[in-house]
Amino acid sequence: MTPPTIGLAERGDLSALLALYRHLHARDPVLSADALVGHWDAILANLLLRYVVARARGEPVSTCALTLVPNLTRAARPYGLIENVVTHPDWRRQGIGTSVLHYALDLAWEANCYKVMLLTGRADEPTLRFYERAGFVRGEKTGFVARPGQRQRSS
Repeated sequence: MTPPTIGLAERGDLSALLALYRHLHARDPVLSADALVGHWDAILANLLLRYVVARARGEPVSTCALTLVPNLTRAARPYGLIENVVTHPDWRRQGIGTSVLHYALDLAWEANCYKVMLLTGRADEPTLRFYERAGFVRGEKTGFVARPGQRQRSS
């Protein structure tokens, strides 16, 4: 079997990525690729947004999203944020997800990022060790998440 190839997402990947994301957030609303074409085109045109994809037999089997954030500190070097890391269950435990993350990190280093951050909602040790093996350090920073409607009111 030919190993998957890693590269940037292409315009024709939208439907397959939406199907892949069902393995990440099964309860999310099902979105129509037709309704998102303009949104996807805007993402692909934005040089600060990079969707990394591993393709097997021509279809995406793993992906992550890298956002490059311009910055005024750290000698005006940008930083990166990786989100939405997912590998199709049939393709897990083969190093594909790690390769996708390494590709994203290489893109960030080429863009002169001084760091890349990754947040996960998972707390199970195998997932956390997966991210550590890919080069991320646990516990270096503390992450916080705010969502609409959750703001605490001051008394």
